[in-house]
Amino acid sequence: MPDAVDAVDAVDAIEAVDAVVIGAGPNGLVAANILADAGWSVEVLEEQPEPGGAVRHDRGVDPDFVNDLFSSFYPLAAASSILAGFHLEEYGLRWSHAPAVLAHPLSDGRCAVLDRRVDTTAASLDTFAPGDGDAWRRLCDLWQTVRPDVLGALFTPFPPVRAAARLGRTLRTAGGLRTARSLILPVRRLGEEEFRGEGGRLLLAGNALHADLAPEAAGSGGFGWLMSMLGQTYGFPVPVGGSGALTDALIRRLRARGGRVRCGERVETVVVRGGRAVGVRTAGGEAVPVRRAVLADVAVPVLYRELVGPEHLPAQLLDDLRRFQWDFATFKVDWALDGPVPWQAEGADRAGTVHLADGMDELTRFAAQIAMHEVPDRPFALFGQMTTADASRSPRGTESAWAYTHIPHDIRRDAGEEGIDGTWDKTDQERMADRVERQVERFAPGFRSRVRARRVLAPPTLEALDANLPGGAINGGTTALHQQLFFRPVPGTGRPETPVAGLFLASAGAHPGGGVHGAPGANAARAALRAHRVPGLIRTHAQRLLTRRDRTGRRVSD
Repeated sequence: MPDAVDAVDAVDAIEAVDAVVIGAGPNGLVAANILADAGWSVEVLEEQPEPGGAVRHDRGVDPDFVNDLFSSFYPLAAASSILAGFHLEEYGLRWSHAPAVLAHPLSDGRCAVLDRRVDTTAASLDTFAPGDGDAWRRLCDLWQTVRPDVLGALFTPFPPVRAAARLGRTLRTAGGLRTARSLILPVRRLGEEEFRGEGGRLLLAGNALHADLAPEAAGSGGFGWLMSMLGQTYGFPVPVGGSGALTDALIRRLRARGGRVRCGERVETVVVRGGRAVGVRTAGGEAVPVRRAVLADVAVPVLYRELVGPEHLPAQLLDDLRRFQWDFATFKVDWALDGPVPWQAEGADRAGTVHLADGMDELTRFAAQIAMHEVPDRPFALFGQMTTADASRSPRGTESAWAYTHIPHDIRRDAGEEGIDGTWDKTDQERMADRVERQVERFAPGFRSRVRARRVLAPPTLEALDANLPGGAINGGTTALHQQLFFRPVPGTGRPETPVAGLFLASAGAHPGGGVHGAPGANAARAALRAHRVPGLIRTHAQRLLTRRDRTGRRVSD
């Protein structure tokens, strides 16, 4: 095979595009749309036979049932000013909501319910302890005060100077350091300080575990509060017809502006010449030259260890990658149910999302077992009732459902009795799926009798369906504080620029991280546009941060 640079040079310049986007996940498609809006010619290359990344659905469990393969509920998409600016409703996207946002039932029949009506949520929490409804209202009042600035900081490039300055001023009027302290608390402690009963504590803690934040982890309180408030304000909406409807709308919009998406095209190499990305080469040997930029909606280790040669990267970056931490692995089960889930707790039947753990201590126990590299014996499960959220997902009177739970990447023992060892062969998969079903059965006796069909998505399966999810890590890297802001993806970065000029990180590995909101893709696209507007901008922000000075002030490249 010819050298990649020779292959790019051999292609007539007229065949070059302004930008190539690697990966047709939501971030890649957002980036491509923004570049196309600016008049750039854009080509998106996707390894899988269909676009969407972790935003796809199928009928693989039962032909009459629509099941989302990965993500399902999209509060961050509903809150995203980036996606709102695309007006995707003009391209066929419609949203649907379950009657209630979220429920956390307990085995004694009590149930905390998060509803888009604040008074309804508050009334639910008052059943756990009188006065907890008012405590919830106070958290909502704080959210309404800081919401514009929090979302502004979340959805703009790092460092979000203007949004952060506004947020700082707002926080000073909303309690100042006391409020800041509350938001960096572990979610267990935040819940104990704010609520007398268990209901409000469980809503916060369950939402924190949408990421890989244990109840005792610093910052888990702020994340749990953010997710809870997003649900309170925007709900947990779903695209009508399946999660892939969001992908379809993004692609229709892109194609209307001249952008192209090609699937089944795995990019093997980012071609670098003179310190600048000049194109890509596919696994099939095709060279695609670019005039302006390459944007990578790929996992961080894949970009820097596989797509870009080490000779083009600072030694410090490669060393820092050894400390890069993934979020928890994921195990998922999809079901076609002959009837609604027989929840014993009133209120769980109305919720699109149901959290399954019998109290705060069980959540802590679950997280501790993962920390000890054990397969949890009573897995905390996030359960999705998709037909409850969108009636088009299955025949009337049935339910399209799923549950996922977290597990360690490196499994050393099984905390249960089945001997699950992490090989994820057929036996491992069936035993773990049965364990998840038993967890559901604890809160919905008779659930297993309503299973018409099920599909198991073990960590290797999730990764095979989307290479950006190694081991089923769904957030592009841990959400813990040590890998956020200017530590994301490695210390001293935090922005989409990379040490290679013209190459931009557009995946969830970049700030602000996981979730379907488009911010990493939008930030990368805007950085590419900005770099093109400033001729000679060869040494990038990331290069400057990854260069140190000796005692005389002379720059020494790492």
